[in-house]
Amino acid sequence: MQLRENNLSKLPERVFDALIVGAGINGAAAAAALSGKGARVALIDRGDFAGSTSMHSSNLVWGGIKYMESGDFALVRKLCKSRNHLIESYPSTVQEIRFLTTINKGFRHHPLYPWAGTWLYWLMGSAFTRRPNFLRPGGIKAREPIIDTEQAQGGFEYSDAYLHDNDARFVFNFVRGALDFGTVAANYVESMGARREGDLWVTQMRDRMDGHTFEVRSKVLINAAGPWVDQHNSLSGQQTDHRHVFSKGIHLIVPRLTDSKRVLAFFADDGRLFFVIPMGPRTCIGTTDTRVEKPEVGATEDDIRFVLDNINTRLALEKPLGKADIIATRCGVRPLAVKPSGGDDRDFLNLSRKHAIDIDAEMGHLSIFGGKLTDCLNVGEEVVEEVARLGVEIPYPDVRWYGEPDASVREAFMHQARLMDLDAMTGEGASEPLSTRLWRRYGAQALELLEDIRQDPRQAEVLIEHTEYLRCELKLARRREMVTRLEDFLRRRSKISLVVPEHTIRRSPGLREACDILFDDQAEARLQEYLATASPEFAGLEREGRG
Repeated sequence: MQLRENNLSKLPERVFDALIVGAGINGAAAAAALSGKGARVALIDRGDFAGSTSMHSSNLVWGGIKYMESGDFALVRKLCKSRNHLIESYPSTVQEIRFLTTINKGFRHHPLYPWAGTWLYWLMGSAFTRRPNFLRPGGIKAREPIIDTEQAQGGFEYSDAYLHDNDARFVFNFVRGALDFGTVAANYVESMGARREGDLWVTQMRDRMDGHTFEVRSKVLINAAGPWVDQHNSLSGQQTDHRHVFSKGIHLIVPRLTDSKRVLAFFADDGRLFFVIPMGPRTCIGTTDTRVEKPEVGATEDDIRFVLDNINTRLALEKPLGKADIIATRCGVRPLAVKPSGGDDRDFLNLSRKHAIDIDAEMGHLSIFGGKLTDCLNVGEEVVEEVARLGVEIPYPDVRWYGEPDASVREAFMHQARLMDLDAMTGEGASEPLSTRLWRRYGAQALELLEDIRQDPRQAEVLIEHTEYLRCELKLARRREMVTRLEDFLRRRSKISLVVPEHTIRRSPGLREACDILFDDQAEARLQEYLATASPEFAGLEREGRG
């Protein structure tokens, strides 16, 4: 909590080059890019970092193959290049994965038609990934026995990429990078609106943890509030060319359905792509695509039934999946950028996730609409260019602000890990060696974990049962990751609450110690706050006697 308190004290004391409102992927990338290149940046979010759209994705980093059908080839080319760049820049985190798509009888195209499209997609991606393959029903069954191929005409395999951990962790690492570059960031700080005074924006803030209010001054104001961009613009008197419409998507996390590390793709009953995505010891299935009028959403019975019905129809499972198999639910909105004349119901399902940046040069204001994880590096670079055009000095324009540490740092970590036989400490049933996991999550900071373990071997113990998080990782989270509420760690800095049933987490003997490590004298309050907010799924299980 000390990191947050220190940053809160700095926010009203300085004049920043840019204040960024919203710390989803757009805001986090913008902060890392600007501060990495030398600008003085403040970043706030009214919830936790990556606490909305950016924690409800499919964990996929892909070039937008679905936009091929609508002919948006320029966007596909751009996203493919972005995907390739992320794979190169984050080899431990963003990794190529095969997609196996099954085409059933009655689909609007013969399987050879979309298969030909995958070849064009592969070429538009500079042939960076493995080549596509056409598959007959027997070939599909041979690769994935759980697919029901009775109605299959054929299918194909192609490659895209996915996040090995989770989306919120990926986003937070941009926030952490921005902090390392000097950004003053704080979560649970809400912007109450802003006004222009002379050459500066004055933004009224409220600390949502204690209600304290204060003001922050900046030359430029960047609205990266995700689904709430339009709402915040109304507070700041901004008129923009774009606005948002919202698509609700849900995913269900269930026990692992297949041991293969590939994404299974189908076309759902409504014609949209539908995925079965590996998630370590679990499987993520979905998604829906439902137009909604506001960003505050929840998973309904109809949403859950749609996902379960589609998966049970397309997979030959020994026992159909039911609500009792659901470990966690992810539900959020995709904010889609449209002009006032666009985005009606007729073409809603064909809207892309491309981003748009509206600029008020006279007032020094940027609004970021739309966007997705795949496009984050482009957003960061574009924001730097626009802020520079507004007159803010960018002292180090050529600095690389993203990517994993270079190979020499990784080898130094791995060498030390080998010397202390770290991988022998890997827990039973773990999905990968301990050294690999710690490097991917923490990069150069993983060296601090080695020192903690050398001084006290207990630091290599798993604290919360059925997870892959060590005691020393919680100590690092306390120092460097601004964990303000217990859910911040369980859901966003880690993916514990996505892969471990809630009743198991709540009953873990290590949960209290985790709170002690993270929160010191606030441990009991933070624990009771978490226990008092049961998810709807957990509450239902309690009523049915499974909790």
